[in-house]
Amino acid sequence: MGRWLLMLLCLALCLGAATIRLYLNDGSYHLVREYQVQGDRVRYYSVERSGWEEIPLSLVDLKRTEAEHAQRQEVLRKEAQEIAAEEKVERDQRREADRVPAELGVYLVAGQELTPIKQAESKVVTSKGRSLLKILAPLPVVTGKSTVELDGEHSANAVATDRPEFYIRLAADERFGIVRLAPKKGARVVQKWTTVPVTKELIEEQQDVEIFRRQVDEGLYKIWPTKALEPGEYAVVEYTQGKGNVQTWDFAWRGPAGRP
Repeated sequence: MGRWLLMLLCLALCLGAATIRLYLNDGSYHLVREYQVQGDRVRYYSVERSGWEEIPLSLVDLKRTEAEHAQRQEVLRKEAQEIAAEEKVERDQRREADRVPAELGVYLVAGQELTPIKQAESKVVTSKGRSLLKILAPLPVVTGKSTVELDGEHSANAVATDRPEFYIRLAADERFGIVRLAPKKGARVVQKWTTVPVTKELIEEQQDVEIFRRQVDEGLYKIWPTKALEPGEYAVVEYTQGKGNVQTWDFAWRGPAGRP
């Protein structure tokens, strides 16, 4: 909701608040802009006739008039508060989206700072060797089993908390999340692939971490674990299920004693 729309709504609320029902004892009412009790008379400005008029106080149901007017004012006050709160949420969300760099990728939240995480170089390992996994470009299907791995047993990106927060800016409408990497001598396993011989269907296995995710903007999400991570090797991943591609941004939580 833009600032001008907010102003128009507030103006409409103010105009609505200016119309008061001045009830009479017989149940009928006059639509008035304002009224004043002056002795045994009630002086009011008629909305219908655009002028000041008077009526005996004995004919006016003042209690009902005042009660309804107070109730309506409270409703209008709450509506104005809700509009202001929605405007603040949208402002804060826009400010949050603007602080994340426009470049695609993953950013670690470190206090008020955002630290970009370099995308890791993933490799597909089969019994016949290793192949570099190109970004969002599936490899030719090879029947059997293979693994997507990162070189090295430990990530250079150590986080300072067991519930790290990340922003991920996506290249396309892809799946994404946090996974735990399986240890392997000299490497870390991101996914295990199994290719069905006849159908050539690719089945991917990974250790998903349960996360919260909140959309901040088009293609921009904030993600964080729902519960504390155990010490180990992890990664933020983006992938297309069954297509043989995965992008990886690795990190490690080494526990309180191993904080960077």
